[in-house]
Amino acid sequence: MSGEAKRRLRMKIGIIGAGQIGGTLTRRLSELGHDVRVSNSRSPETLADLANDTGATAVWAKDAAADADLVIVSIPQKNVPDLAAGIVDARKPGAPVIETNNYYPQQRDGEIAAIEDGQVESAWVAEQIGAPVYKVFNGIWWKHLLQSGAPSGAPNRIALPVAGEDGPGRDLVHGIVDQLGFEPVDAGPISESWRQQPGTPVYGKDFDADDTRTALAEATAERTSEWTARAS
Repeated sequence: MSGEAKRRLRMKIGIIGAGQIGGTLTRRLSELGHDVRVSNSRSPETLADLANDTGATAVWAKDAAADADLVIVSIPQKNVPDLAAGIVDARKPGAPVIETNNYYPQQRDGEIAAIEDGQVESAWVAEQIGAPVYKVFNGIWWKHLLQSGAPSGAPNRIALPVAGEDGPGRDLVHGIVDQLGFEPVDAGPISESWRQQPGTPVYGKDFDADDTRTALAEATAERTSEWTARAS
């Protein structure tokens, strides 16, 4: 079986967070035929409308990752420490974990000292949940994620940077990005994922693959005044 065929097999996907990005991924991945379980910080009953609209199964957050081939964490950064211990541990062995989060210190999250002191946002998330992560979907507007996908090879196809370790997990994540209609771009390891954080040249842009690579290369690690809680 080809790698492409394997990527298009129906997968069990657990999504923790049902906001604009998590809810949109629930909708799109269900449309692609995947078995999606979605959760929020409340009870499954509060997701009845989303479940009815998409065919996804609403579950408690602690159950979202059970036996999953892929887990997606998409919640406000400040709420990550509130997740149950071992929240993603019940996924299948080797199943990748995507985190779509952004640190918005002035706009929503308040100060997270470790990040302000220099820890990369996604490395902080990985530390909190006790599992390595891939960073993707953090810089695209949810409406474009819902509506702007295009087939592989389409001109000016929107590219999405993917940071994380190489190997089968990256292959699976790249395959999901491609299925959703976007061009996956290798953005290096999580230690380099600051290149796609808020305030960087690629963040919030609908660049193609070449322009995405250029923007990642032009990023600087220093936080601008808009994206720090310690602005003077």
